[in-house]
Amino acid sequence: MAITNNNTAIISKLTNLELSIQISLSGLSFCILHRDNNSISTLKELRFKKQLNPLEVLQELKTCFETEHMLQNKFQAVNVIHDNELSTLVPKAIFNEGAIADYLKFNSKILKSDFVTFDTIDSNQSVNVYIPYVNVNNYIFDLFGDFTYKHASTVLIETIFEANKTAVEPKFYVHVNHNRFDIVIINEGKLQFYNSFEYITKEDFIYYILFTAEQLNYNPETLNLILIGNVIKDDPLYNIAYKYIRNVTFGENNKKHVFTEAQKTNHFNFTLINSF
Repeated sequence: MAITNNNTAIISKLTNLELSIQISLSGLSFCILHRDNNSISTLKELRFKKQLNPLEVLQELKTCFETEHMLQNKFQAVNVIHDNELSTLVPKAIFNEGAIADYLKFNSKILKSDFVTFDTIDSNQSVNVYIPYVNVNNYIFDLFGDFTYKHASTVLIETIFEANKTAVEPKFYVHVNHNRFDIVIINEGKLQFYNSFEYITKEDFIYYILFTAEQLNYNPETLNLILIGNVIKDDPLYNIAYKYIRNVTFGENNKKHVFTEAQKTNHFNFTLINSF
């Protein structure tokens, strides 16, 4: 379905495009993939000055669709990535869809009216239970009809598993967002650990990393820490990680897309780019 607005925007005739949108309370990100040549022509990020509520986020999203020319194309497929802390992993073997809300009650504050859904992660035989932004889903459906949506942590875990199919040594990934980061540890082809942490200072950041390493008996002298997401060499987060951990490297986006514009790094917008 083509997107129109009150200004009767010019709609592109291109039909080989796929759109991915990442939604969080702290910002929006958009990525457009040209399927015919595997190139990414648009990669845009909007950071809010403060954390918004879901209604305010929806208004920001509507404004983007009304004002951004590239979002007024026709798209073959649309993906929505819900990025929030309202998720938990459940082993597939014990998952009961009839008790889906109960899985979130232990680590998230939820309301009776909240819609709870799940993604199946076949690579590690688990189910990711989460609360999506329903108002966003409804809006996207009104615009495009059928679309695909997942939780950001689903994309993150699936992508890291795919990149480490044959890895023997443990891989300690830290995926950095603007006010939150995820730790994903793969050991002997299995998910050993996943969790998400809020941080304000670089000291918060390194504390949670070192605490996780200590609890799982990883030595900072031998640990292989892989940084992805919103972090670059010599920024405060990188510097404090390198101060306490001997081996710090950067990961890469797993899918080898061609970018029409030069990118600052090959690990920014990690979940957004790997959602295709």
